[in-house]
Amino acid sequence: MEHFVVSARKYRPQTFKDVVGQQAITNTLANAINNNHLAQALLFTGPRGVGKTTCARILAKMINQKETQDPDEDFAFNIFELDAASNNSVDDIRNLIDQVRIPPQVGNYKVYIIDEVHMLSQSAFNAFLKTLEEPPKHAIFILATTEKHKIIPTILSRCQIFDFKRITVTDARKYLGYIAEQEGVNAEDDALHIIAQKADGAMRDALSIYDRVVSFSGSNLTRQAVTENLNVLDYDTYMQVTDLILENNIPQLLVKYNDILSSGFDGHHFIAGLASHFRDLMVCKDQKTISLLEVGDQTKAKYFEQSQKTSHQFLLEAIELANSCDLKYKTSHNQRLLVELCLMQLASVTFNSEKKKADHKIVPASNFEQEAVRISSEKKELVRDNEHDSSTPAEENDLPAPKVAAQSCAKEEEEQYFSERSPAEDIVKEEPVAKEVVPENQNIPEFPENKTVTEPEAKALPLEPHENTLSEVSSSSTPEEPNTLKKSFPDIKRQKVSGLSLKSIGKKKELAAQQKANMPVEKVMSEEFSEEDLVTEWKNYTEKLKRKGEKILASIFESQTPTLNNHEINLTFPNETMKIDLEREENRLMTYLKGKLRNTHITLNIHVNEAISKKYAFTPQEKYEKLKEANPLLDHLRATFDLDV
Repeated sequence: MEHFVVSARKYRPQTFKDVVGQQAITNTLANAINNNHLAQALLFTGPRGVGKTTCARILAKMINQKETQDPDEDFAFNIFELDAASNNSVDDIRNLIDQVRIPPQVGNYKVYIIDEVHMLSQSAFNAFLKTLEEPPKHAIFILATTEKHKIIPTILSRCQIFDFKRITVTDARKYLGYIAEQEGVNAEDDALHIIAQKADGAMRDALSIYDRVVSFSGSNLTRQAVTENLNVLDYDTYMQVTDLILENNIPQLLVKYNDILSSGFDGHHFIAGLASHFRDLMVCKDQKTISLLEVGDQTKAKYFEQSQKTSHQFLLEAIELANSCDLKYKTSHNQRLLVELCLMQLASVTFNSEKKKADHKIVPASNFEQEAVRISSEKKELVRDNEHDSSTPAEENDLPAPKVAAQSCAKEEEEQYFSERSPAEDIVKEEPVAKEVVPENQNIPEFPENKTVTEPEAKALPLEPHENTLSEVSSSSTPEEPNTLKKSFPDIKRQKVSGLSLKSIGKKKELAAQQKANMPVEKVMSEEFSEEDLVTEWKNYTEKLKRKGEKILASIFESQTPTLNNHEINLTFPNETMKIDLEREENRLMTYLKGKLRNTHITLNIHVNEAISKKYAFTPQEKYEKLKEANPLLDHLRATFDLDV
């Protein structure tokens, strides 16, 4: 049986040209040798399996070579390799220093390669400092490490540092293809790509994995054989999962995830790979970024085909959901449920977006064009009507209804649009109106349901003083009481007023004047009351707010007790925010207090005094300070047990 040599040793580079993926460093070292510009202390640092020790051996060999000598001469007697992991004491470094003094018997230089130099002890580093700074002219030191941060700065400052990078997937795949060709192995491009991805930038790991899968599959290396042997989820699995997500097929998606778990795959590995798959689909959406996808040409075509089925918005939300699940996976107690919930959310992204698109909340521009045409035609008809019948009062001339059946849809959309506008835009609609709020101790005459209320009867109604405008009353109406507005304001005729014509401005002014003239006159009351009565009603109003669920506003009322000066209610708050919140409630509050205390001369005066805010403790630190003032021993307790607030 012939002795087998692993590919990592058999195909170890012998020259700088053979080194994979480190062209910048190899070119620098080759030029330094040719120009006699090589430092006496070099530090090679980088991840495992990227060629640090290999480059050190090639460099040591090339230093002593001459043009007249055999290029295969390795100068083994001039190269000394020291494993710092097992020779890390001060005595080992002292023995090295003693050997450095002896000049080489063959060649010009003695090269000392110290591998894993970060394993040296602190004392060994200190003993090595002087020799490393001023070595003999025939000695060159090459230090190699994977953890540069563990080397003391005084060593780093004496070395010329070369940072080795990870081998890219493309470079690793090409080198594996070269080895497969040399060995007579028929390897698929996707299979080599999976091996290169699994190696994670380490060429030695890639060669070890290659030897393993070749032993499994023989001379025919396929993608299926590689995924089966390495137990990895390939892109086909993620593409099937993505198709199910796009189809919103949640049941089949959960079954697919169960099959993946049954095959021995970890849920964390699956969700991390799914996030990477969404990232690859995002990369394929643009020709400028498609080069970032490190896959074969056939696989790249499949990625591009599936990326056309997705949108940027879906991919962004999908990446965010998958990444969030990845971050929460280790801390979750039910990890399977976490991934299944993430898959269900992913499958619902496109469904929800379609549902949201169907709910139009913005009026299309075409509606405004139809509205402009309709209003223009109505204005022309209105001018003609006024010319024929000039005796018609202006307030009774309403806008004519559309006469074309095709414009009925635009009319309905206009009604919906104007019904959503705020009262500040002065548009009065024909809507039911809510009942007026009347104090409990006032009696309102009741009328039969079908009886028409005359104008004198309506004016004689003892209505509660109300500060809202007509438009505000209209906006707060309820469908159960359609005749309340007619009872309260019998002189105002219900009209539709558009804000898009010049004539509507005059109508608005007329309506405002009628509204002001027909507003109910406030009944003057001047009964005397005490500050205790005021405080009692204040508390009753606070309880009323609590029952309505307005707890934040109720807490503002509870924080201060009002004081009375003649008929002026005085309040002092610690900040402007509380004052603003109370001013918003002022209308309802004063209506309530005037009715309960039977006095319409009451006024409210609100002050802000930030100095009183010190007596309120809001933050944990402020609460602690208040407790410490009450009991100074509390601070001693905190210091004794080293507690935090």
